[in-house]
Formats: sequence, C-alpha cells, structure tokens
Amino acid sequence: MNGALLFRHHSLQSCQACSMSGEGCSLILKPSRVVVGFGEPVSITCEATRPVRVLGWESAISAAHTQQDLSVQWKVDSLIDWIEEPICYGVFFTAPRQCEEKLNLVLYKTPDSVSIKPVNHTGPMVEGKEYQLLCEVQNIAPVQYLVLRWYRGQMEVYNHSFSDLTSSSPVQVSSILVITPTKVENGAQYRCVAELELGPEGPQPPLTVTSEPLNASVYCKSQIGSEISLNCTATGNPTPVYSWQSSHHMQERGEDEAVLISSSLLPGTYTCTASNTLEKKSKQFIVKAKTKGRGAL
Repeated sequence: MNGALLFRHHSLQSCQACSMSGEGCSLILKPSRVVVGFGEPVSITCEATRPVRVLGWESAISAAHTQQDLSVQWKVDSLIDWIEEPICYGVFFTAPRQCEEKLNLVLYKTPDSVSIKPVNHTGPMVEGKEYQLLCEVQNIAPVQYLVLRWYRGQMEVYNHSFSDLTSSSPVQVSSILVITPTKVENGAQYRCVAELELGPEGPQPPLTVTSEPLNASVYCKSQIGSEISLNCTATGNPTPVYSWQSSHHMQERGEDEAVLISSSLLPGTYTCTASNTLEKKSKQFIVKAKTKGRGAL
C-alpha cells in the first residue's frame, strides 16, 4: 500500500501534465454520490476503463489498493467520521498517467430534538400585536440540506433554508416566525418541521422531525375594552386591608382597594384578600370572555 502511494505522489510531481480528474478521467465510481446515515455501513466500487498499473482508494479510515484488478472497493462497516473524503486514484501505463475521482459522500444525522416557544412572552396573545415564535433544532447534519417549515394548522406559513452554511458535522440552528395574530387564530396550532432534503440518493420521502404543537390563545381587543368592576368590600374591626392577585401572574394590585375597576382586565381569575390582625379571607372573581356569535372569542 505504501509503495503504491509513494509511486503515485512521485508521478504527480514529475508529470503534472499527465494528471487529470473529473470529466475525461478513466475512473468510474459506482455509485458516484452516496447518502448514508451516521453509523450505517457504506460500500463503493471504483472501476478503471483502461489497463491500470495501480488502482486504489485514499481514505483516512479505510484505504485500499490493487495492482491486478480493474476495480477496487471502498468499504466501511459503520461510518462515523464527519470529515471523511475518500478519493479513488489510478496510475496508468499510458497518458494521462494519473487520474483521480473524489466520492460525493453525504453523511447525515436527524436532529436530537425540534422545539418551538414564544420569544419574551408568556400567557395569551392580544390580537393585532406582533409576536415572535422561536424554533430550535439540536444536532443536525449536514445543515445545508435542512429546511425548517412553519405550519399553522395544516397550512405552511413560512420556510427557512440553510443552504448558505457549509458545516458537515452536527450543529444547532434556529428560526424565528413573526406573527400578528387575529381573533380567528385563537386555538390555532403552530408547528415547526425540520426536513432533510438529501436528494434522490437520500431517503424518500425526505426525513422529517416535528416539534410539539404550540397552541395559540388570542384575546381580541373588543374583549378587553369595556370597564369591569370587582367589588370585594368587607367589614371588620380593625378595618380590613386589601390585596389583589390574578391568574396572569401580575403583581399585587395594591392594598386598601376594596373595589377594582379597570378597562384592561384580561379574562381569567382574580383573587381579593381582605385581612386584619385577627383574620384573613379571600374572594375569587372569574372574568370571562364576551362572546358574540360563532366567530367571537
């Protein structure tokens, strides 16, 4: 093996004009493009179309050569090397004396996880306001074949490709979807789908991994525009003091307010606590969304 490689490199140095690759090369790879999953076996045959002195594979993990046959095989039982670039070479008796073909090898891995979440927001969304949804993909390769598809229900609303990236090993990537929800989107499900489009040699249909759905809860402005009065008046000696809390994780509304009046209360649960040095009691109010026909929220 070492003698064949030394002979090949010596010939390249002494006869650069006799070396060629690509179109017109006397070597044929079968198949010429290979798509293989991480850890899976792979086997490729290199054939010479004319008498050859040495025929072989240059490879970091599975080199091979022959001085007798017109074909030589590159074989790996479990491919786990992300930077492997096997090259078939031939040293011939007649010009061109040198010839080589690089294998188009794609080693892929589906993501460990695909997740979706709102950016800097918790709880229900308000119609007409802009929000961002974040999709994160963990450990996928090669990223240049990845397309992230955003869905609302069954309809694709956006897709994000990463063809400008060139990493061959697994990486983490993300995509942001900007939405301005309307009241008809209340209850809609958003999903992010990671799709590896590896070409005709890859799995068909393309491999996909889907996030858990994100259920949108949308309040319309007409629901939160009318004034609401919540009365929590209590009697006692000493005189009670009051505090308010809500299911929207708001801070306490303040003390010594028996009646809460607001035009911006979102539907949900509000709890008033009246207390003095002897006793503490709480009262719960439930603010419901106003409905108006089938399309209202």
